[in-house]
Amino acid sequence: MELTLLGTGAPAGLPRPDCPCAACASALGDDARTATALLVDGALLLDLTPGAAFAAARAGRSLGNVRQVLLSHPQGGPAVEVPAGVPQPGRVPDGRELALLTGHRVRAVAMDAPGTGYAVTGPDGQRLLYLPPGGAPAGLEESAVGMYDMVVADVVARPDALAKLRAVGAVGPTTDVVAVHLDHDAPPGAELRRRLAAAGARAVPDGTTLVVGAYEDVPDVPRRTLVLGGARSGKSVEAERRLEAFPDVLYVATGGTRGGDTEWATRVAAHRERRPGSWRTAETCDLVPVLSEGGAPVLIDCLSLWLTDAMDSVGAWDDAVWADGGERALRERVRELTSAVRATRRTVVAVSNEVGSGIVPATASGRRYRDELGRLNAAFAGECEQVVLVVAGQAVVLRG
Repeated sequence: MELTLLGTGAPAGLPRPDCPCAACASALGDDARTATALLVDGALLLDLTPGAAFAAARAGRSLGNVRQVLLSHPQGGPAVEVPAGVPQPGRVPDGRELALLTGHRVRAVAMDAPGTGYAVTGPDGQRLLYLPPGGAPAGLEESAVGMYDMVVADVVARPDALAKLRAVGAVGPTTDVVAVHLDHDAPPGAELRRRLAAAGARAVPDGTTLVVGAYEDVPDVPRRTLVLGGARSGKSVEAERRLEAFPDVLYVATGGTRGGDTEWATRVAAHRERRPGSWRTAETCDLVPVLSEGGAPVLIDCLSLWLTDAMDSVGAWDDAVWADGGERALRERVRELTSAVRATRRTVVAVSNEVGSGIVPATASGRRYRDELGRLNAAFAGECEQVVLVVAGQAVVLRG
């Protein structure tokens, strides 16, 4: 089954008409996108958009053999003129299945927002799922879904849709996840590709033809990622974004509760409000058992506070204790942690502060902490497939 993406943008396209934002200004060449429309085997058109016939011609395709046009958007009918020879667009009621003479079967999938999703099974059994902008499937059951070969969805605006599909086994390691309905909320170009790859998804230019069931281009999600950054740089947001398309994430908070500290409680509450409701939270600095266990992806926030706890435990703030075995004890704790990172089979995203470029601390204990955090970050990064540095909310890839 072949899929040609006549457009991959949001309903208004990218760039949006008359929009002066930076994302729209830089959406040029392959990053310029018309409204999303899919042509399946030249016979099934999912969503009719302005200029669909010209878009097909540019992609080396024709709408002359289209036998069915189905709409996914919330509106009741097409907003554009139907090209000559193309059937009138329609919509399949939720849960109903349509059989085409070409051998394709199309089942309407109920959404949790206005619109209709379509599960398409090709004549040879390949399975494609197409979701409308801003929508996620509703009422999925693992036994009734099965794994799709390709999912085409609004990954940027609704990463939780991908998480729901993964939770029921509808998306697996070989599922080709293609992001569409792309708008100016996410920057185009390399940054968009980086963000999508971290979620196991990708974007392609308008006019691209893909083979459903071919998974050679499916990006590999990094097993271990370290996210570095200064205070309020956006490092935690970057780390959380990397896992928001995955279900049942374990969020490991190393900072504790700090009873009576209202400012700290406010910080913790802000972090919790950002996280998906399906994530679990564990407040612990005992990271080695967490990494040694199998299970769901883990987000550790943050290594800086883990180090504070470790230095407290070995008496690192006292010069005499530090010289009389405290330093060796801390080195052993760091070695145990990095060995666990190397051996882990879980997907891990860890956050840490980058303090080496700031003001030199005025106290000996402050300088000791700065030095040890630099060593910890370097050792942890050495075990990670990907390392990024976040500056002013922008992620700079240092490795991977």
